[in-house]
Parts: sequence; C-alpha cells; structure tokens
Amino acid sequence: MSLIDERQDFSAIADVYLLHGSMQSPAFLDGRLCALLALKDVSAEAWLDEVCSSLGVEQPRDSASAERLLGWRRQTLEALGASEMNYEPLLPDELFSLAEQARGLQEWTLGFCEVLEEVVDDDLRRQWSSALREALDDLPALAQMETDIDDSPENENDLFALTEHARMAAMMLYTEQHPGQPQVEQSDATLH
Repeated sequence: MSLIDERQDFSAIADVYLLHGSMQSPAFLDGRLCALLALKDVSAEAWLDEVCSSLGVEQPRDSASAERLLGWRRQTLEALGASEMNYEPLLPDELFSLAEQARGLQEWTLGFCEVLEEVVDDDLRRQWSSALREALDDLPALAQMETDIDDSPENENDLFALTEHARMAAMMLYTEQHPGQPQVEQSDATLH
C-alpha cells in the first residue's frame, strides 16, 4: 500500500509536522483546508505552499512528506464530495485526552472560521440556506469553548456532539457551494 492509498489521520500528519520541526497541531490547517475546498477550491500546489508556509519551510523535506500532505488534501476533497457524507475533520482521536481532542476541535474551528472571514461576503452569505447560515453562526462559539476538560463520559458525549456539529456545518457548506456533489439522493448512481 502506497502513501497515496493510505488514510491520512491526525497522527500521520502530525508526524510530518514533527519531521519539519513543528509542534503545531494539523487541526488548524485542516479547518482551513476544508473551508478552502468548499468555498473556492485550493490546488494541490497552493495547498503544499500553504502547509510549507505554516511549517516555516520552502518545500517538504522529502517526497514521502509531500505525498502525505497532498494525500491529505485529496482525501479531504474526496470525503467532502462523497455520497456517503463521510467527511471527518482531521482531529486528535481517542489516543489523546479529551482536553487534547477539545483543543484540536477548537483549532480546526479557528482555521475554518478564518477562511470564512477571508472569503465570504454578504452577497455569498445571502445565497445560503438559513440552516447553513445558522450552523456557521454557531462555529465562533466553538472556537471559544473551554478545552481544559476532564476525561468523563459526559464531556466525551458533549465533545462528540460539538465535533458532529462542526462536521455537518462543513458538509453543508460544501454541498451548498457544489450543487449536485455529492449526489446524496441517488445512492446507486456513480459520481464518475
């Protein structure tokens, strides 16, 4: 299995960050990536430039790192456009504490909202459904949420619900900006 076929998860991308000397979380850039793909697309080259800029390097250290970073973009784009509606933000998983997971969601939301502020004007916003506007209006509060939380079932359930809200807001934005993609009404139809 090549890196291209391998699923890019939070730890794999975080490892590429570490390889480049960065202790940042990839969650922030994943939020940016999702919003960019939904609103105006971002080419593979532009994405690589953005990641390298964030990491403070001119180019990826090696071809395997470049492949993984490009696979991250491709995987996100495919998930956003898939009829299964299976997009998942790139966030710390259950191997991390709930506090780390909450910080990841907060960072993802900050990145997503940053692109909304850069790209969205009133004319575009008026074209969206009220459900989408409402979902997006809730996101800044997520960016301000308390992240110093204990590992408890109640906090885990709350964090799951907040993550699901962010995920659905991202999917709604993508589907409204890309009518006909995904073709959720036609489960038997292929997208090709």
